[in-house]
Amino acid sequence: MSTGSGADSAPAPTSTHESKTGGTFSSLKIRNYRLFATGAVISNTGTWMSRITQDWLVLSLTGSATAVGITTALQFLPMLLFGLYGGVIADRLPKRRLLLISQAALGLCGVALAVLTLSGVVEVWHVYLIAFLLGMVTVVDNPARQSFVSEMVGPAQLRNAVSLNSANFQSARLIGPAVAGVLITTVGSGWAFMLNGLSFIAPLVGLMMMRTDELHASVTVKRAKGQLREGLRYVSGRPDLIWPIVLVGFVGTFGFNFPIWLTAFADEIFDGGAGMYSFFNILMAAGSLCGALLAARRRSSRLRMVVGAGTVFGLLEIVAALSPTVWLFSLLLVPIGMIGMTTNISANTSVQMAADPAMRGRVMSLYMMVFAGGTPVGAPIVGWISDTYGARTGMMAGGAVSVLAALGVGFMLTRVGGLRLKVDLRPGHPHVRFVPRERLATAA
Repeated sequence: MSTGSGADSAPAPTSTHESKTGGTFSSLKIRNYRLFATGAVISNTGTWMSRITQDWLVLSLTGSATAVGITTALQFLPMLLFGLYGGVIADRLPKRRLLLISQAALGLCGVALAVLTLSGVVEVWHVYLIAFLLGMVTVVDNPARQSFVSEMVGPAQLRNAVSLNSANFQSARLIGPAVAGVLITTVGSGWAFMLNGLSFIAPLVGLMMMRTDELHASVTVKRAKGQLREGLRYVSGRPDLIWPIVLVGFVGTFGFNFPIWLTAFADEIFDGGAGMYSFFNILMAAGSLCGALLAARRRSSRLRMVVGAGTVFGLLEIVAALSPTVWLFSLLLVPIGMIGMTTNISANTSVQMAADPAMRGRVMSLYMMVFAGGTPVGAPIVGWISDTYGARTGMMAGGAVSVLAALGVGFMLTRVGGLRLKVDLRPGHPHVRFVPRERLATAA
Protein backbone atom coordinates (compact mmCIF):
# COMPACT_ATOMS: atom_id res chain seq x y z
CA MET A 1 0.00 0.00 0.00
CA SER A 2 1.13 3.51 -0.76
CA THR A 3 2.62 5.50 2.06
CA GLY A 4 2.82 8.74 0.13
CA SER A 5 1.49 11.92 1.62
CA GLY A 6 1.09 14.27 -1.32
CA ALA A 7 -2.13 15.91 -2.35
CA ASP A 8 -1.96 14.11 -5.66
CA SER A 9 -0.89 10.71 -4.39
CA ALA A 10 -0.75 8.01 -7.02
CA PRO A 11 -3.56 5.53 -7.34
CA ALA A 12 -3.11 1.86 -6.74
CA PRO A 13 -1.30 0.17 -9.64
CA THR A 14 -3.64 -0.91 -12.39
CA SER A 15 -3.51 -4.65 -12.75
CA THR A 16 -4.11 -6.75 -15.84
CA HIS A 17 -7.29 -7.99 -14.20
CA GLU A 18 -8.58 -4.46 -13.84
CA SER A 19 -7.89 -3.59 -17.45
CA LYS A 20 -9.90 -6.59 -18.54
CA THR A 21 -12.80 -5.91 -16.20
CA GLY A 22 -13.24 -2.16 -16.55
CA GLY A 23 -16.60 -0.47 -16.68
CA THR A 24 -19.22 0.92 -14.35
CA PHE A 25 -20.35 -2.48 -13.04
CA SER A 26 -17.06 -4.40 -13.33
CA SER A 27 -17.06 -5.55 -9.67
CA LEU A 28 -20.32 -7.42 -10.25
CA LYS A 29 -18.42 -9.89 -12.43
CA ILE A 30 -16.95 -11.25 -9.19
CA ARG A 31 -19.36 -13.86 -7.80
CA ASN A 32 -18.76 -13.18 -4.10
CA TYR A 33 -19.29 -9.45 -4.52
CA ARG A 34 -22.39 -10.07 -6.64
CA LEU A 35 -23.89 -12.09 -3.76
CA PHE A 36 -22.92 -9.35 -1.32
CA ALA A 37 -24.44 -6.58 -3.46
CA THR A 38 -27.69 -8.49 -4.03
CA GLY A 39 -28.17 -9.03 -0.30
CA ALA A 40 -27.22 -5.43 0.42
CA VAL A 41 -29.79 -3.85 -1.90
CA ILE A 42 -32.57 -5.87 -0.25
CA SER A 43 -31.50 -5.10 3.33
CA ASN A 44 -30.76 -1.45 2.49
CA THR A 45 -34.28 -1.07 1.12
CA GLY A 46 -35.60 -2.55 4.36
CA THR A 47 -33.41 -0.20 6.38
CA TRP A 48 -34.76 2.88 4.58
CA MET A 49 -38.30 1.57 5.05
CA SER A 50 -37.60 1.19 8.76
CA ARG A 51 -36.08 4.68 9.12
CA ILE A 52 -39.14 6.38 7.67
CA THR A 53 -41.53 4.14 9.63
CA GLN A 54 -39.58 4.62 12.86
CA ASP A 55 -39.79 8.41 12.61
CA TRP A 56 -43.50 8.22 11.81
CA LEU A 57 -44.12 5.88 14.75
CA VAL A 58 -42.28 8.13 17.21
CA LEU A 59 -44.15 11.17 15.92
CA SER A 60 -47.45 9.26 16.28
CA LEU A 61 -46.64 8.18 19.83
CA THR A 62 -45.39 11.54 21.09
CA GLY A 63 -46.47 14.28 18.67
CA SER A 64 -42.97 15.69 19.18
CA ALA A 65 -40.35 16.44 16.52
CA THR A 66 -37.80 16.59 19.35
CA ALA A 67 -38.53 12.93 20.14
CA VAL A 68 -37.79 12.06 16.52
CA GLY A 69 -34.47 13.89 16.86
CA ILE A 70 -33.64 11.98 20.04
CA THR A 71 -34.28 8.69 18.23
CA THR A 72 -31.89 9.66 15.44
CA ALA A 73 -29.25 10.83 17.92
CA LEU A 74 -29.47 7.57 19.88
CA GLN A 75 -28.88 5.59 16.71
CA PHE A 76 -25.75 7.59 15.81
CA LEU A 77 -24.41 8.14 19.34
CA PRO A 78 -22.75 4.69 19.70
CA MET A 79 -20.67 5.38 16.59
CA LEU A 80 -19.40 8.59 18.18
CA LEU A 81 -18.68 6.96 21.54
CA PHE A 82 -17.47 3.47 20.60
CA GLY A 83 -16.65 3.63 16.88
CA LEU A 84 -12.92 3.07 17.35
CA TYR A 85 -13.49 -0.05 19.44
CA GLY A 86 -15.58 -1.46 16.60
CA GLY A 87 -12.56 -1.07 14.33
CA VAL A 88 -10.36 -2.99 16.77
CA ILE A 89 -12.88 -5.86 16.82
CA ALA A 90 -13.07 -5.83 13.00
CA ASP A 91 -9.29 -6.14 12.77
CA ARG A 92 -9.17 -9.01 15.27
CA LEU A 93 -11.88 -11.27 13.83
CA PRO A 94 -12.60 -12.71 10.35
CA LYS A 95 -14.80 -10.15 8.58
CA ARG A 96 -17.24 -12.63 7.02
CA ARG A 97 -17.94 -14.35 10.35
CA LEU A 98 -18.36 -10.99 12.06
CA LEU A 99 -20.84 -9.85 9.40
CA LEU A 100 -22.90 -13.01 9.82
CA ILE A 101 -23.33 -12.11 13.49
CA SER A 102 -23.93 -8.37 13.00
CA GLN A 103 -26.42 -8.77 10.13
CA ALA A 104 -28.37 -11.35 12.14
CA ALA A 105 -28.45 -8.95 15.12
CA LEU A 106 -29.74 -6.10 12.93
CA GLY A 107 -32.48 -8.38 11.63
CA LEU A 108 -33.48 -9.41 15.15
CA CYS A 109 -33.78 -5.74 16.18
CA GLY A 110 -36.16 -5.16 13.29
CA VAL A 111 -38.27 -8.19 14.18
CA ALA A 112 -38.38 -7.17 17.87
CA LEU A 113 -39.72 -3.70 16.99
CA ALA A 114 -42.24 -5.32 14.63
CA VAL A 115 -43.55 -7.66 17.34
CA LEU A 116 -43.89 -4.77 19.81
CA THR A 117 -45.74 -2.65 17.27
CA LEU A 118 -48.02 -5.40 15.96
CA SER A 119 -48.96 -6.45 19.50
CA GLY A 120 -49.99 -2.86 20.31
CA VAL A 121 -47.72 -2.53 23.37
CA VAL A 122 -44.98 -0.40 21.80
CA GLU A 123 -43.94 2.71 23.73
CA VAL A 124 -41.49 5.40 22.77
CA TRP A 125 -38.83 4.07 25.15
CA HIS A 126 -38.94 0.76 23.25
CA VAL A 127 -38.07 2.64 20.05
CA TYR A 128 -35.30 4.55 21.85
CA LEU A 129 -33.80 1.31 23.16
CA ILE A 130 -33.90 -0.48 19.83
CA ALA A 131 -32.45 2.57 18.05
CA PHE A 132 -29.54 2.54 20.50
CA LEU A 133 -29.05 -1.23 20.05
CA LEU A 134 -29.03 -0.77 16.27
CA GLY A 135 -26.33 1.86 16.73
CA MET A 136 -24.28 -0.49 18.90
CA VAL A 137 -24.40 -3.25 16.29
CA THR A 138 -23.51 -0.76 13.55
CA VAL A 139 -20.35 0.14 15.48
CA VAL A 140 -18.98 -3.29 14.55
CA ASP A 141 -20.90 -3.89 11.32
CA ASN A 142 -19.71 -0.72 9.57
CA PRO A 143 -15.91 -1.22 9.72
CA ALA A 144 -16.28 -4.97 9.10
CA ARG A 145 -18.44 -4.37 6.02
CA GLN A 146 -16.18 -1.62 4.69
CA SER A 147 -13.05 -3.72 5.16
CA PHE A 148 -14.63 -6.88 3.75
CA VAL A 149 -15.10 -5.24 0.34
CA SER A 150 -11.36 -5.43 -0.37
CA GLU A 151 -11.34 -9.13 0.54
CA MET A 152 -14.08 -9.81 -2.00
CA VAL A 153 -12.77 -7.78 -4.95
CA GLY A 154 -9.08 -7.06 -4.29
CA PRO A 155 -7.27 -3.74 -4.73
CA ALA A 156 -7.80 -3.52 -8.52
CA GLN A 157 -11.59 -3.32 -8.18
CA LEU A 158 -11.82 -1.62 -4.79
CA ARG A 159 -12.76 1.82 -6.04
CA ASN A 160 -15.43 0.42 -8.33
CA ALA A 161 -16.90 -1.75 -5.54
CA VAL A 162 -17.00 1.15 -3.04
CA SER A 163 -18.78 3.28 -5.64
CA LEU A 164 -21.29 0.53 -6.39
CA ASN A 165 -21.94 0.11 -2.66
CA SER A 166 -22.91 3.78 -2.53
CA ALA A 167 -25.06 3.41 -5.66
CA ASN A 168 -26.69 0.40 -4.00
CA PHE A 169 -27.47 2.44 -0.89
CA GLN A 170 -28.85 5.38 -2.87
CA SER A 171 -31.04 3.10 -4.99
CA ALA A 172 -32.54 1.74 -1.78
CA ARG A 173 -32.99 5.33 -0.60
CA LEU A 174 -35.19 5.99 -3.62
CA ILE A 175 -37.27 2.81 -3.18
CA GLY A 176 -37.46 2.29 0.60
CA PRO A 177 -39.34 5.45 1.67
CA ALA A 178 -41.94 4.98 -1.09
CA VAL A 179 -42.56 1.36 -0.03
CA ALA A 180 -42.73 2.45 3.62
CA GLY A 181 -45.40 5.02 2.80
CA VAL A 182 -47.55 2.41 1.07
CA LEU A 183 -47.15 -0.11 3.92
CA ILE A 184 -47.90 2.41 6.68
CA THR A 185 -51.13 3.49 5.03
CA THR A 186 -52.29 0.00 3.99
CA VAL A 187 -51.18 -2.59 6.57
CA GLY A 188 -49.58 -0.48 9.32
CA SER A 189 -46.13 0.31 10.70
CA GLY A 190 -45.64 -3.11 12.30
CA TRP A 191 -45.51 -4.96 8.99
CA ALA A 192 -43.00 -2.43 7.61
CA PHE A 193 -40.73 -3.22 10.58
CA MET A 194 -41.27 -6.95 10.06
CA LEU A 195 -40.28 -6.77 6.38
CA ASN A 196 -37.16 -4.84 7.38
CA GLY A 197 -36.20 -7.54 9.89
CA LEU A 198 -36.80 -10.30 7.36
CA SER A 199 -34.84 -8.42 4.67
CA PHE A 200 -31.61 -9.28 6.51
CA ILE A 201 -32.09 -12.91 5.50
CA ALA A 202 -30.83 -11.88 2.04
CA PRO A 203 -27.33 -10.73 3.10
CA LEU A 204 -27.04 -13.68 5.49
CA VAL A 205 -27.76 -16.12 2.66
CA GLY A 206 -25.32 -14.26 0.41
CA LEU A 207 -22.54 -14.45 3.00
CA MET A 208 -23.12 -18.17 3.53
CA MET A 209 -23.11 -18.88 -0.22
CA MET A 210 -19.75 -17.19 -0.78
CA ARG A 211 -16.78 -19.25 -1.95
CA THR A 212 -14.24 -18.60 0.77
CA ASP A 213 -11.38 -19.88 -1.39
CA GLU A 214 -12.05 -17.01 -3.83
CA LEU A 215 -11.69 -14.32 -1.14
CA HIS A 216 -8.45 -12.33 -1.14
CA ALA A 217 -6.17 -13.09 1.78
CA SER A 218 -7.25 -11.25 4.91
CA VAL A 219 -5.14 -10.06 7.80
CA THR A 220 -6.40 -10.64 11.35
CA VAL A 221 -4.64 -9.06 14.29
CA LYS A 222 -4.07 -11.00 17.49
CA ARG A 223 -5.52 -9.54 20.67
CA ALA A 224 -3.05 -7.26 22.42
CA LYS A 225 -2.99 -4.19 24.62
CA GLY A 226 -2.89 -0.73 23.10
CA GLN A 227 -4.36 -1.61 19.70
CA LEU A 228 -6.73 1.35 19.80
CA ARG A 229 -3.89 3.77 20.50
CA GLU A 230 -1.81 2.01 17.86
CA GLY A 231 -4.51 2.71 15.28
CA LEU A 232 -4.73 6.38 16.23
CA ARG A 233 -0.93 6.76 16.06
CA TYR A 234 -0.91 5.06 12.66
CA VAL A 235 -3.49 7.44 11.21
CA SER A 236 -2.00 10.55 12.82
CA GLY A 237 1.37 9.74 11.24
CA ARG A 238 -0.08 9.40 7.75
CA PRO A 239 -1.11 12.70 6.11
CA ASP A 240 -2.72 10.79 3.23
CA LEU A 241 -5.08 9.25 5.82
CA ILE A 242 -5.61 11.90 8.47
CA TRP A 243 -6.42 14.85 6.19
CA PRO A 244 -9.15 13.15 4.09
CA ILE A 245 -10.69 11.93 7.36
CA VAL A 246 -10.55 15.48 8.78
CA LEU A 247 -12.25 16.83 5.65
CA VAL A 248 -14.97 14.16 5.74
CA GLY A 249 -15.49 14.94 9.43
CA PHE A 250 -16.21 18.62 8.78
CA VAL A 251 -18.34 17.94 5.70
CA GLY A 252 -20.30 15.17 7.43
CA THR A 253 -20.82 17.14 10.64
CA PHE A 254 -21.79 20.50 9.15
CA GLY A 255 -22.50 20.00 5.44
CA PHE A 256 -24.76 16.93 5.46
CA ASN A 257 -27.62 18.21 7.60
CA PHE A 258 -30.18 18.01 4.82
CA PRO A 259 -33.08 16.71 6.97
CA ILE A 260 -32.95 20.04 8.84
CA TRP A 261 -32.55 22.27 5.78
CA LEU A 262 -34.88 20.50 3.37
CA THR A 263 -37.64 20.41 5.97
CA ALA A 264 -37.25 24.12 6.68
CA PHE A 265 -37.04 25.12 3.01
CA ALA A 266 -40.10 23.03 2.12
CA ASP A 267 -42.17 24.27 5.07
CA GLU A 268 -40.98 27.80 5.85
CA ILE A 269 -39.24 29.20 2.78
CA PHE A 270 -41.34 27.80 -0.09
CA ASP A 271 -44.57 26.84 1.80
CA GLY A 272 -44.71 23.43 0.12
CA GLY A 273 -45.34 21.02 2.98
CA ALA A 274 -44.60 17.31 3.16
CA GLY A 275 -45.01 16.71 -0.58
CA MET A 276 -42.28 19.21 -1.43
CA TYR A 277 -40.02 17.76 1.28
CA SER A 278 -40.41 14.31 -0.29
CA PHE A 279 -39.68 15.78 -3.73
CA PHE A 280 -36.48 17.41 -2.43
CA ASN A 281 -35.32 14.10 -0.97
CA ILE A 282 -35.95 12.28 -4.25
CA LEU A 283 -33.85 14.86 -6.13
CA MET A 284 -31.03 14.52 -3.61
CA ALA A 285 -31.12 10.73 -3.83
CA ALA A 286 -31.16 10.82 -7.64
CA GLY A 287 -28.12 13.09 -7.67
CA SER A 288 -26.32 10.88 -5.16
CA LEU A 289 -27.05 7.80 -7.27
CA CYS A 290 -25.65 9.51 -10.37
CA GLY A 291 -22.56 10.54 -8.41
CA ALA A 292 -22.00 6.98 -7.22
CA LEU A 293 -22.35 5.53 -10.73
CA LEU A 294 -19.99 8.14 -12.19
CA ALA A 295 -17.47 7.38 -9.45
CA ALA A 296 -17.69 3.70 -10.35
CA ARG A 297 -16.35 4.51 -13.83
CA ARG A 298 -13.19 6.14 -12.50
CA ARG A 299 -10.25 3.80 -12.01
CA SER A 300 -8.04 6.00 -9.87
CA SER A 301 -8.46 7.66 -6.51
CA ARG A 302 -6.64 10.95 -6.01
CA LEU A 303 -6.71 13.21 -3.01
CA ARG A 304 -7.09 16.26 -5.25
CA MET A 305 -10.51 14.85 -6.20
CA VAL A 306 -11.47 14.78 -2.51
CA VAL A 307 -10.38 18.40 -2.00
CA GLY A 308 -11.93 19.65 -5.23
CA ALA A 309 -15.24 17.88 -4.69
CA GLY A 310 -15.45 19.11 -1.09
CA THR A 311 -14.92 22.69 -2.24
CA VAL A 312 -17.53 22.51 -5.01
CA PHE A 313 -19.99 20.79 -2.65
CA GLY A 314 -19.78 23.66 -0.15
CA LEU A 315 -20.09 26.32 -2.86
CA LEU A 316 -23.19 24.65 -4.29
CA GLU A 317 -24.78 24.62 -0.83
CA ILE A 318 -24.15 28.36 -0.47
CA VAL A 319 -25.66 29.06 -3.90
CA ALA A 320 -28.68 26.86 -3.12
CA ALA A 321 -29.21 28.66 0.19
CA LEU A 322 -29.48 31.95 -1.73
CA SER A 323 -31.87 30.56 -4.38
CA PRO A 324 -34.83 32.93 -4.79
CA THR A 325 -37.15 30.35 -6.38
CA VAL A 326 -38.14 26.78 -5.56
CA TRP A 327 -37.23 25.61 -9.06
CA LEU A 328 -33.65 26.87 -8.86
CA PHE A 329 -33.29 25.35 -5.38
CA SER A 330 -34.68 22.03 -6.65
CA LEU A 331 -32.39 22.08 -9.68
CA LEU A 332 -29.32 22.58 -7.49
CA LEU A 333 -30.18 19.61 -5.23
CA VAL A 334 -29.20 17.15 -7.97
CA PRO A 335 -25.57 18.34 -8.37
CA ILE A 336 -25.33 18.81 -4.58
CA GLY A 337 -26.22 15.14 -4.14
CA MET A 338 -23.86 14.15 -6.94
CA ILE A 339 -20.83 16.13 -5.70
CA GLY A 340 -21.51 15.21 -2.06
CA MET A 341 -21.41 11.53 -3.02
CA THR A 342 -18.23 12.12 -5.04
CA THR A 343 -16.59 13.66 -1.97
CA ASN A 344 -17.57 10.74 0.23
CA ILE A 345 -16.60 8.00 -2.24
CA SER A 346 -13.29 9.62 -3.17
CA ALA A 347 -12.30 10.02 0.47
CA ASN A 348 -13.50 6.52 1.38
CA THR A 349 -11.58 4.86 -1.45
CA SER A 350 -8.42 6.91 -0.90
CA VAL A 351 -8.36 5.96 2.77
CA GLN A 352 -9.11 2.27 2.16
CA MET A 353 -6.46 1.91 -0.53
CA ALA A 354 -3.81 3.73 1.48
CA ALA A 355 -4.42 1.85 4.76
CA ASP A 356 -2.43 -1.23 5.66
CA PRO A 357 -4.70 -4.33 5.66
CA ALA A 358 -3.87 -5.03 9.31
CA MET A 359 -5.06 -1.53 10.20
CA ARG A 360 -7.96 -1.18 7.79
CA GLY A 361 -10.71 -1.97 10.32
CA ARG A 362 -9.46 0.65 12.76
CA VAL A 363 -8.88 3.21 10.01
CA MET A 364 -12.37 2.74 8.56
CA SER A 365 -13.95 2.86 12.01
CA LEU A 366 -12.31 6.25 12.56
CA TYR A 367 -13.53 7.34 9.13
CA MET A 368 -17.12 6.32 9.90
CA MET A 369 -16.92 7.76 13.41
CA VAL A 370 -16.08 11.26 12.20
CA PHE A 371 -18.47 11.09 9.21
CA ALA A 372 -21.58 9.56 10.82
CA GLY A 373 -20.74 10.13 14.47
CA GLY A 374 -20.55 13.87 13.95
CA THR A 375 -24.31 14.01 13.34
CA PRO A 376 -25.26 14.25 17.06
CA VAL A 377 -22.78 17.15 17.37
CA GLY A 378 -23.36 19.06 14.15
CA ALA A 379 -27.14 18.71 13.84
CA PRO A 380 -27.99 20.65 17.04
CA ILE A 381 -25.53 23.43 16.12
CA VAL A 382 -26.82 23.76 12.57
CA GLY A 383 -30.40 23.43 13.82
CA TRP A 384 -29.88 26.28 16.29
CA ILE A 385 -28.38 28.52 13.58
CA SER A 386 -31.30 27.70 11.27
CA ASP A 387 -33.89 28.39 13.99
CA THR A 388 -32.24 31.59 15.17
CA TYR A 389 -31.09 33.18 11.91
CA GLY A 390 -33.17 31.33 9.31
CA ALA A 391 -32.80 28.22 7.15
CA ARG A 392 -30.88 30.11 4.45
CA THR A 393 -28.23 31.22 6.95
CA GLY A 394 -28.01 27.71 8.41
CA MET A 395 -27.39 26.12 5.01
CA MET A 396 -24.92 28.84 4.05
CA ALA A 397 -23.02 28.21 7.28
CA GLY A 398 -22.82 24.47 6.54
CA GLY A 399 -21.57 25.17 3.03
CA ALA A 400 -19.03 27.72 4.24
CA VAL A 401 -17.57 25.26 6.78
CA SER A 402 -17.27 22.64 4.01
CA VAL A 403 -15.46 25.07 1.69
CA LEU A 404 -13.05 26.27 4.39
CA ALA A 405 -12.33 22.69 5.48
CA ALA A 406 -11.62 21.59 1.90
CA LEU A 407 -9.34 24.53 1.20
CA GLY A 408 -7.55 24.06 4.53
CA VAL A 409 -6.99 20.35 3.90
CA GLY A 410 -5.81 21.08 0.37
CA PHE A 411 -3.32 23.63 1.73
CA MET A 412 -1.98 21.17 4.31
CA LEU A 413 -1.62 18.36 1.76
CA THR A 414 0.30 20.57 -0.67
CA ARG A 415 2.66 21.66 2.10
CA VAL A 416 3.23 18.13 3.35
CA GLY A 417 3.73 16.80 -0.17
CA GLY A 418 6.00 19.64 -1.29
CA LEU A 419 3.52 20.59 -4.04
CA ARG A 420 2.24 23.78 -5.56
CA LEU A 421 -0.82 24.63 -7.63
CA LYS A 422 -0.13 25.01 -11.36
CA VAL A 423 -2.59 26.58 -13.80
CA ASP A 424 -2.14 25.64 -17.47
CA LEU A 425 -4.64 27.13 -19.97
CA ARG A 426 -3.21 25.38 -23.07
CA PRO A 427 -5.69 23.13 -24.92
CA GLY A 428 -5.27 19.43 -24.20
CA HIS A 429 -3.51 19.97 -20.86
CA PRO A 430 -4.93 19.65 -17.32
CA HIS A 431 -5.89 23.23 -16.47
CA VAL A 432 -5.43 22.96 -12.71
CA ARG A 433 -3.13 20.45 -11.01
CA PHE A 434 -0.61 20.01 -8.24
CA VAL A 435 3.05 19.64 -9.25
CA PRO A 436 6.31 19.41 -7.24
CA ARG A 437 7.93 22.74 -6.47
CA GLU A 438 11.13 21.55 -8.21
CA ARG A 439 9.31 21.17 -11.52
CA LEU A 440 7.99 24.72 -11.29
CA ALA A 441 11.46 26.02 -10.54
CA THR A 442 12.91 24.11 -13.54
CA ALA A 443 10.16 25.34 -15.86
CA ALA A 444 10.81 28.89 -14.75
